[in-house]
Amino acid sequence: MLGWFPGHMNKARRQIKEALPEIDVVIEVLDARLPYSSANPMLAELTRHKPVLKILTRADLADPERTKEWVAHFDAQVDTRALSVTTTQSRELKKIPKLCHELAGAVRADRDVRVMVMGIPNVGKSTLINGLAGRKIAKTGNEPAVTKRQQKVRIDGRVALIDTPGVLWPKIEDQASAYRLAASGAIRDTAIEYTDVAIVASAELARRYPEALSERYKLKALPVYEAPRQAQEIDADGPARPDFLALAGFDGHAILKEIAAKRGGLRPGGEVDLHRGAEVLLHELRDGKLGRITLETPADIPEACAPEALENDQAPDNNAPESADSESPHAHNGEQ
Repeated sequence: MLGWFPGHMNKARRQIKEALPEIDVVIEVLDARLPYSSANPMLAELTRHKPVLKILTRADLADPERTKEWVAHFDAQVDTRALSVTTTQSRELKKIPKLCHELAGAVRADRDVRVMVMGIPNVGKSTLINGLAGRKIAKTGNEPAVTKRQQKVRIDGRVALIDTPGVLWPKIEDQASAYRLAASGAIRDTAIEYTDVAIVASAELARRYPEALSERYKLKALPVYEAPRQAQEIDADGPARPDFLALAGFDGHAILKEIAAKRGGLRPGGEVDLHRGAEVLLHELRDGKLGRITLETPADIPEACAPEALENDQAPDNNAPESADSESPHAHNGEQ
């Protein structure tokens, strides 16, 4: 399990809880390539009694058919709407104030609809706010927690946006999500072994987008994975680690080795530099050079995390004590 909870994010969590009673609508910003994995379950608990507009950013990089599935999935939930956008396209953003008013319902004529914008770091939250405001309000950049504090921004359509720092969750329980986040660049390349991320990504791309993968790297065949005979490796803390290559059905290690050999990773003596192959694959995946790709579908949501399962849970204890502030080397990098 990946775990972290830097002090500034613990502070942001407290600020969100304090501000929520005055908020009419929550905008949750998600990456359209991984809408489940880029959703912070802690934010879902905090905001479960507020109407939510899910904004799927980077729609230009995501598979359009999968994006339609995700929008339909979110639209089917209570008090929830979804919209896919490319945050640099102002025409697409103009729908957002109207959707906020529809979700908020009746609001006094003498005040704006109050909207809190949330999301993990590196999902395009600040770019979205700047696009809605028509000017640079929120900072963007390739460093964790660029947005350090809440700020209020009035935009056209009688909407007041409350920006919040990008907030991580204390622990990523779903290891598949951890690998998808790492593959997309949403968490530091040092958080999980870089080559392991590329191996898993190779296998997943072979399963989901075999033609795009084969065409990009001129692969003649996609080798099928054969699980080792020995018992599944066990972590020190007990639980068995999932065999992602077996789940995907393809040998990601062999695929990555071939990519490396074809793209400058062949050393003297015929030794293959897997790290070089990982750099090529992950950088090109993130830049959209393999085409429009989505790393998960609604069918990939674990059963315990499905909306109908969460609705049966008890409401969170808002009086529960906060965890102590602590700094961690594991943080998202990128735009807020």
